[in-house]
Amino acid sequence: MVVMQIPGNIDPVPAPRDITPREDGRIDLVGLPKKRIAELFEAAGLDAKAAKLRSKQVFHWLYHRGVTDFEAMTDIAKTMRPWLTERFVIGRPDIVLAQHSNDGTRKWLLRTSDGHEFEMVFIPDADRGTLCVSSQVGCTLNCRFCHTGTMRLVRNLTPGEIVGQVMLARDALGEWPKTGQADLAALGDDLVDDDGGYSADGRLLTNIVMMGMGEPLYNFDNVRDALKLVMDGDGLALSKRRITLSTSGVVPMMAKCGEEIGVNLAVSLHAVSKEVRDEIVPINRKYGLEELLQACSDYPGASNARRITFEYVMLKDKNDSDEDARELVRLIKQYKLPAKVNLIPFNPWPGAIYDCSSPERIRRFSDIVFEAGISAPVRTPRGRDIDAACGQLKTAATRMSRAELDRLAEEKQAALG
Repeated sequence: MVVMQIPGNIDPVPAPRDITPREDGRIDLVGLPKKRIAELFEAAGLDAKAAKLRSKQVFHWLYHRGVTDFEAMTDIAKTMRPWLTERFVIGRPDIVLAQHSNDGTRKWLLRTSDGHEFEMVFIPDADRGTLCVSSQVGCTLNCRFCHTGTMRLVRNLTPGEIVGQVMLARDALGEWPKTGQADLAALGDDLVDDDGGYSADGRLLTNIVMMGMGEPLYNFDNVRDALKLVMDGDGLALSKRRITLSTSGVVPMMAKCGEEIGVNLAVSLHAVSKEVRDEIVPINRKYGLEELLQACSDYPGASNARRITFEYVMLKDKNDSDEDARELVRLIKQYKLPAKVNLIPFNPWPGAIYDCSSPERIRRFSDIVFEAGISAPVRTPRGRDIDAACGQLKTAATRMSRAELDRLAEEKQAALG
């Protein structure tokens, strides 16, 4: 396994881990491809042929049907199921806290089996539902407007902890398929994406963004392996066209991302000058604007049909002037980028040193970019009543006692009946 190094403030720290050890000694199969599952079955005592067969069956039940109990795997012999249960587990992240906003946004504070907390957010819209997935516990980049940036990096999430977020969301939304892929295809071509993944077909969860806690490209191997399971036609079967990876600008990994994962790219730009971007996105001191924009221009698969998204948080009197908007247009055109710009009203958090630009200023900025022929929609703030900006729920939960968290969990359970 290649060890990905995490650039910290002082020295890189190698952090290899593909499975989080459990206290009960069982191995969590979530996050593992068929080949790895077969290897584990063979190591546990099955012969090679049986291990290969069982891994194919278990893989289908894990990722296609979403079961969490080996007893539910009806095509596996009854005598075999206890053998599996004794040695393996089908995990999900533990839910510490779940909140549901007035606007439909849902947010979960989750915990790994070794006790570390991270977040995911589901944002429904009229024509899509987007799941924001975390890649790390904490973050090392210290972007000054970002609440997660105030938390130290604890560790990378494993492939299972990443894909487990998608599976947990499907659990919560009741969206595991009731029929097989062949059955779906027989129902009509409009139900299935061209490359074998599910289309929107009435589902709530249609899109995934690697835009939660952490920098995905500093956990490249695990993010890649998790997303391959999400895109696998025999697995979660979501088209790569419906997946976006967001980076703050880890330039050396961007081409590798396009080549080995092939999903849409979003870049946390947030400023158009070295001085301002150095301040609010410190990685700019390592990989500057010109280097970043050239990497965007070279990104494999980028086209007018698959534009690069530039995320731009609107900070009052910091990056929101007419001159900033015109410079943004100039840079996009200079590098001939197939791009759109997401303008994000800043979501304040306690201790933040910035304010959100006024609605009038944001609209003016948007108009300048639009008039230059570049899409620049203003993202509607979502989930503010449940602190839906990354890192806020985790911070709020740490201020709550264990008794308060237990009471909230009991109230939620009672409400569900």
